[in-house]
Amino acid sequence: MILDSPLYTDFMENFGERRTISIPWWTIRDDGHKSKMPRNCTIDYKVELISKYVRWELLGYKKGQRLREEDKKAHEMHMGFSAEEARRCKENPNPMFVNKFPLVEMGLTRADNYAYIKDVWGLETRASACAFCPFHKNYFFKFLRENEPEQYAQVVGVDELLRDKKPKPPMDSDLFISRSRKRLMDLTDEDCNDAECFEYCGMQVWDGF
Repeated sequence: MILDSPLYTDFMENFGERRTISIPWWTIRDDGHKSKMPRNCTIDYKVELISKYVRWELLGYKKGQRLREEDKKAHEMHMGFSAEEARRCKENPNPMFVNKFPLVEMGLTRADNYAYIKDVWGLETRASACAFCPFHKNYFFKFLRENEPEQYAQVVGVDELLRDKKPKPPMDSDLFISRSRKRLMDLTDEDCNDAECFEYCGMQVWDGF
């Protein structure tokens, strides 16, 4: 079952009008102070989306029904973090689930995963993330601009929303998708010369971020 997350739609409809989910936008104040917003999007729009589906659709709970003892920490949620992301491995706040991190447990890096999928299935894969995730390198947005113009236009739309509207509650900082704290349309080729790559069969492969 593939679940459709409404993060993009919710954010575009609500930002500037009411409180929205905290996405780790890069920030800068008028005095030059730089910081980053906290990240709640993974919990609210991935983990909780799965949790609700399991609780209501698979286990058949009704609204207001208490969690049965046999379901407390009785279900596994497998997270696809690679070994480089081991710092993200945390306990699941939902009382039904225990988190498992199989790639971390096996010590598989992003490069290892790419090589396995390429060698076994012949598929080329990249890191998985929202297109407007602020953790992307600038090269990602250049790649979208040159290869996926419709997706790039959507991401620019998010960036322009951050420019044109103020969050609720208001902040004293400007918000950016790019870690350079520039609008995506203003990124130069030099700004975008930051692609992360790994080696595969003597070639440099972009990791997708």
